[in-house]
Amino acid sequence: MTTASDGRDDRDAGGETAGVPAHVAVIMDGNGRWAKARGLPRTEGHRRGMETVRRIIRHASRRGIGHLTLYSFSSENWRRPAEEVGFLMGLLKYFIRRDLAELHTENVHITVIGERADLTPDIAALLAEAEALTRDNTGLHLVIAFNYGSRDEIVRAARILAERVARGELAPEAIDRDMVSAALFTGGIPDPDLVIRTSGEQRLSNFLMWQAAYSELVFSSVLWPDFDEAAFDAAIDEYNGRERRFGGVDAVQGAK
Repeated sequence: MTTASDGRDDRDAGGETAGVPAHVAVIMDGNGRWAKARGLPRTEGHRRGMETVRRIIRHASRRGIGHLTLYSFSSENWRRPAEEVGFLMGLLKYFIRRDLAELHTENVHITVIGERADLTPDIAALLAEAEALTRDNTGLHLVIAFNYGSRDEIVRAARILAERVARGELAPEAIDRDMVSAALFTGGIPDPDLVIRTSGEQRLSNFLMWQAAYSELVFSSVLWPDFDEAAFDAAIDEYNGRERRFGGVDAVQGAK
Protein backbone atom coordinates (compact mmCIF):
# COMPACT_ATOMS: atom_id res chain seq x y z
CA MET A 1 0.00 0.00 0.00
CA THR A 2 1.43 3.37 -1.02
CA THR A 3 0.41 6.64 0.57
CA ALA A 4 0.92 9.99 -1.07
CA SER A 5 3.96 10.79 1.02
CA ASP A 6 5.70 7.39 0.97
CA GLY A 7 9.17 6.99 -0.48
CA ARG A 8 10.47 10.52 0.07
CA ASP A 9 13.50 11.64 2.03
CA ASP A 10 13.52 15.03 3.70
CA ARG A 11 15.02 16.49 0.54
CA ASP A 12 15.63 14.31 -2.51
CA ALA A 13 17.65 14.88 -5.68
CA GLY A 14 14.65 16.44 -7.43
CA GLY A 15 14.17 19.05 -4.75
CA GLU A 16 11.03 17.51 -3.24
CA THR A 17 10.35 17.89 0.44
CA ALA A 18 8.94 15.14 2.63
CA GLY A 19 5.25 15.45 3.35
CA VAL A 20 4.36 17.67 0.40
CA PRO A 21 3.40 16.82 -3.19
CA ALA A 22 5.95 17.70 -5.85
CA HIS A 23 3.37 19.45 -8.04
CA VAL A 24 0.20 21.20 -6.87
CA ALA A 25 -2.26 22.68 -9.37
CA VAL A 26 -5.01 25.06 -8.29
CA ILE A 27 -8.29 26.05 -9.92
CA MET A 28 -8.82 29.44 -8.31
CA ASP A 29 -12.59 29.86 -8.13
CA GLY A 30 -15.04 32.04 -6.24
CA ASN A 31 -13.88 35.63 -6.75
CA GLY A 32 -17.24 36.76 -8.12
CA ARG A 33 -19.28 35.03 -5.42
CA TRP A 34 -17.00 36.46 -2.73
CA ALA A 35 -17.66 39.97 -4.04
CA LYS A 36 -21.41 39.43 -4.50
CA ALA A 37 -21.79 38.20 -0.92
CA ARG A 38 -20.31 41.50 0.25
CA GLY A 39 -22.22 43.76 -2.11
CA LEU A 40 -19.02 44.58 -4.02
CA PRO A 41 -18.31 44.60 -7.76
CA ARG A 42 -16.83 41.42 -9.25
CA THR A 43 -13.65 43.33 -9.99
CA GLU A 44 -13.03 43.73 -6.26
CA GLY A 45 -13.27 39.97 -5.90
CA HIS A 46 -10.62 39.56 -8.59
CA ARG A 47 -8.40 42.16 -6.93
CA ARG A 48 -8.63 40.39 -3.58
CA GLY A 49 -8.06 37.07 -5.34
CA MET A 50 -4.78 38.41 -6.70
CA GLU A 51 -3.61 39.09 -3.16
CA THR A 52 -4.38 35.45 -2.37
CA VAL A 53 -2.23 34.46 -5.35
CA ARG A 54 0.70 36.34 -3.85
CA ARG A 55 0.27 34.65 -0.45
CA ILE A 56 -0.11 31.13 -1.83
CA ILE A 57 2.92 31.43 -4.12
CA ARG A 58 5.10 32.41 -1.21
CA HIS A 59 3.63 29.79 1.09
CA ALA A 60 4.07 27.03 -1.50
CA SER A 61 7.70 28.05 -1.87
CA ARG A 62 8.21 27.93 1.89
CA ARG A 63 6.57 24.49 2.07
CA GLY A 64 8.99 23.11 -0.51
CA ILE A 65 6.51 22.55 -3.33
CA GLY A 66 8.46 21.93 -6.53
CA HIS A 67 5.81 23.05 -9.05
CA LEU A 68 2.73 25.21 -8.51
CA THR A 69 0.31 25.61 -11.42
CA LEU A 70 -2.38 28.31 -11.18
CA TYR A 71 -5.38 28.41 -13.52
CA SER A 72 -5.49 32.17 -13.94
CA PHE A 73 -7.50 32.71 -17.15
CA SER A 74 -9.18 30.07 -19.27
CA SER A 75 -9.80 30.22 -23.02
CA GLU A 76 -13.52 30.33 -22.15
CA ASN A 77 -13.13 33.41 -19.92
CA TRP A 78 -13.12 35.66 -22.99
CA ARG A 79 -16.91 35.21 -22.99
CA ARG A 80 -17.20 37.32 -19.84
CA PRO A 81 -18.23 40.98 -20.08
CA ALA A 82 -15.60 43.10 -21.83
CA GLU A 83 -15.20 45.35 -18.78
CA GLU A 84 -14.38 42.37 -16.55
CA VAL A 85 -11.95 40.89 -19.08
CA GLY A 86 -10.23 44.25 -19.41
CA PHE A 87 -9.88 44.47 -15.64
CA LEU A 88 -8.38 40.97 -15.49
CA MET A 89 -5.83 41.88 -18.18
CA GLY A 90 -4.89 44.98 -16.24
CA LEU A 91 -4.59 42.96 -13.06
CA LEU A 92 -2.22 40.53 -14.75
CA LYS A 93 -0.02 43.38 -15.98
CA TYR A 94 -0.04 44.96 -12.53
CA PHE A 95 0.95 41.65 -10.91
CA ILE A 96 3.89 41.11 -13.28
CA ARG A 97 5.14 44.68 -13.03
CA ARG A 98 4.81 44.75 -9.24
CA ASP A 99 5.96 41.27 -8.28
CA LEU A 100 8.27 39.98 -11.01
CA ALA A 101 11.46 41.42 -9.55
CA GLU A 102 10.65 40.04 -6.10
CA LEU A 103 9.76 36.60 -7.45
CA HIS A 104 13.03 36.59 -9.36
CA THR A 105 14.93 37.52 -6.20
CA GLU A 106 13.18 34.62 -4.43
CA ASN A 107 14.49 32.23 -7.11
CA VAL A 108 11.03 31.48 -8.58
CA HIS A 109 11.03 30.08 -12.12
CA ILE A 110 7.98 31.18 -14.16
CA THR A 111 6.44 29.33 -17.09
CA VAL A 112 3.25 30.42 -18.85
CA ILE A 113 1.11 27.81 -20.61
CA GLY A 114 -1.72 28.57 -23.04
CA GLU A 115 -2.27 30.06 -26.47
CA ARG A 116 -0.47 33.35 -27.15
CA ALA A 117 -1.17 34.03 -30.81
CA ASP A 118 -4.27 36.13 -30.11
CA LEU A 119 -2.91 38.05 -27.11
CA THR A 120 -2.27 41.77 -27.34
CA PRO A 121 1.41 42.64 -27.86
CA ASP A 122 1.80 44.22 -24.41
CA ILE A 123 0.46 41.13 -22.61
CA ALA A 124 2.53 38.76 -24.75
CA ALA A 125 5.67 40.83 -24.11
CA LEU A 126 5.16 40.82 -20.34
CA LEU A 127 4.67 37.05 -20.27
CA ALA A 128 7.81 36.55 -22.33
CA GLU A 129 9.72 38.92 -20.03
CA ALA A 130 8.66 37.00 -16.94
CA GLU A 131 9.80 33.72 -18.44
CA ALA A 132 13.09 35.09 -19.77
CA LEU A 133 14.07 36.79 -16.52
CA THR A 134 13.41 33.73 -14.35
CA ARG A 135 14.41 30.97 -16.77
CA ASP A 136 17.54 29.93 -14.86
CA ASN A 137 16.02 30.10 -11.38
CA THR A 138 16.00 26.85 -9.42
CA GLY A 139 13.39 27.44 -6.73
CA LEU A 140 9.62 27.05 -6.97
CA HIS A 141 8.48 26.47 -10.55
CA LEU A 142 5.41 28.69 -10.96
CA VAL A 143 3.29 27.65 -13.95
CA ILE A 144 0.64 30.17 -14.94
CA ALA A 145 -2.17 28.77 -17.10
CA PHE A 146 -3.27 31.84 -19.05
CA ASN A 147 -5.61 31.76 -22.05
CA TYR A 148 -5.49 28.02 -21.44
CA GLY A 149 -7.94 25.25 -22.30
CA SER A 150 -7.11 21.57 -21.97
CA ARG A 151 -9.15 20.39 -24.95
CA ASP A 152 -7.47 22.93 -27.22
CA GLU A 153 -4.11 21.89 -25.80
CA ILE A 154 -4.74 18.23 -26.67
CA VAL A 155 -5.92 19.17 -30.19
CA ARG A 156 -2.76 21.25 -30.61
CA ALA A 157 -0.60 18.30 -29.52
CA ALA A 158 -2.42 16.00 -31.98
CA ARG A 159 -1.74 18.45 -34.80
CA ILE A 160 1.95 18.66 -33.91
CA LEU A 161 2.28 14.88 -34.07
CA ALA A 162 0.16 14.67 -37.23
CA GLU A 163 2.44 17.17 -38.93
CA ARG A 164 5.46 15.05 -38.01
CA VAL A 165 3.73 12.01 -39.51
CA ALA A 166 2.89 13.97 -42.68
CA ARG A 167 6.56 14.99 -43.06
CA GLY A 168 7.62 11.38 -42.74
CA GLU A 169 9.45 11.99 -39.46
CA LEU A 170 7.22 9.75 -37.36
CA ALA A 171 5.30 6.52 -37.93
CA PRO A 172 1.72 6.62 -36.58
CA GLU A 173 2.23 3.37 -34.67
CA ALA A 174 5.22 4.92 -32.87
CA ILE A 175 3.07 7.53 -31.16
CA ASP A 176 2.78 6.79 -27.44
CA ARG A 177 1.76 8.54 -24.24
CA ASP A 178 5.18 10.08 -23.72
CA MET A 179 5.08 11.69 -27.16
CA VAL A 180 1.64 13.15 -26.51
CA SER A 181 2.76 14.45 -23.12
CA ALA A 182 5.84 16.05 -24.64
CA ALA A 183 3.71 17.84 -27.25
CA LEU A 184 1.48 19.47 -24.63
CA PHE A 185 2.12 22.96 -23.24
CA THR A 186 3.35 21.20 -20.10
CA GLY A 187 5.97 19.11 -21.88
CA GLY A 188 8.84 18.51 -19.46
CA ILE A 189 6.76 19.41 -16.39
CA PRO A 190 5.68 16.50 -14.16
CA ASP A 191 1.97 15.78 -13.91
CA PRO A 192 0.28 17.32 -10.85
CA ASP A 193 0.11 15.11 -7.78
CA LEU A 194 -2.66 17.24 -6.31
CA VAL A 195 -5.33 19.42 -7.93
CA ILE A 196 -7.17 21.81 -5.61
CA ARG A 197 -10.38 23.59 -6.59
CA THR A 198 -11.78 26.28 -4.34
CA SER A 199 -15.36 27.57 -3.85
CA GLY A 200 -17.07 24.18 -3.49
CA GLU A 201 -17.38 23.42 -7.21
CA GLN A 202 -16.36 19.87 -8.11
CA ARG A 203 -15.18 19.76 -11.72
CA LEU A 204 -11.97 20.31 -13.69
CA SER A 205 -13.41 22.95 -16.04
CA ASN A 206 -11.12 22.08 -18.96
CA PHE A 207 -7.97 22.20 -16.82
CA LEU A 208 -5.05 19.75 -17.24
CA MET A 209 -7.38 16.90 -18.25
CA TRP A 210 -4.58 14.76 -19.70
CA GLN A 211 -2.09 15.61 -16.96
CA ALA A 212 -4.54 15.09 -14.07
CA ALA A 213 -5.46 11.52 -15.04
CA TYR A 214 -4.12 10.20 -11.73
CA SER A 215 -3.97 13.38 -9.67
CA GLU A 216 -5.58 13.48 -6.27
CA LEU A 217 -8.47 15.98 -6.28
CA VAL A 218 -9.33 18.12 -3.27
CA PHE A 219 -12.40 20.37 -3.40
CA SER A 220 -12.39 23.16 -0.84
CA SER A 221 -15.54 25.09 0.04
CA VAL A 222 -13.44 28.21 0.72
CA LEU A 223 -13.83 30.99 -1.86
CA TRP A 224 -10.50 31.91 -3.45
CA PRO A 225 -10.10 35.39 -1.85
CA ASP A 226 -10.41 33.69 1.56
CA PHE A 227 -8.17 30.74 0.69
CA ASP A 228 -5.23 31.19 3.04
CA GLU A 229 -2.16 29.28 4.11
CA ALA A 230 -4.17 27.14 6.54
CA ALA A 231 -6.59 26.10 3.78
CA PHE A 232 -3.66 25.22 1.51
CA ASP A 233 -2.07 23.15 4.28
CA ALA A 234 -5.39 21.40 4.93
CA ALA A 235 -5.52 20.32 1.28
CA ILE A 236 -1.97 18.96 1.55
CA ASP A 237 -2.91 17.10 4.74
CA GLU A 238 -5.84 15.51 2.92
CA TYR A 239 -3.52 14.55 0.07
CA ASN A 240 -1.07 12.95 2.48
CA GLY A 241 -3.87 10.79 3.86
CA ARG A 242 -4.75 9.39 0.44
CA GLU A 243 -3.56 6.07 -1.04
CA ARG A 244 -2.24 6.42 -4.60
CA ARG A 245 -2.32 3.18 -6.61
CA PHE A 246 -2.30 4.56 -10.19
CA GLY A 247 -4.75 1.90 -11.32
CA GLY A 248 -3.14 -0.96 -9.40
CA VAL A 249 -3.79 -2.63 -6.05
CA ASP A 250 -1.59 -2.91 -2.98
CA ALA A 251 0.08 -6.19 -2.12
CA VAL A 252 -2.20 -7.00 0.83
CA GLN A 253 -5.39 -6.35 -1.09
CA GLY A 254 -4.10 -8.21 -4.14
CA ALA A 255 -3.38 -11.28 -2.03
CA LYS A 256 -6.95 -11.52 -0.78
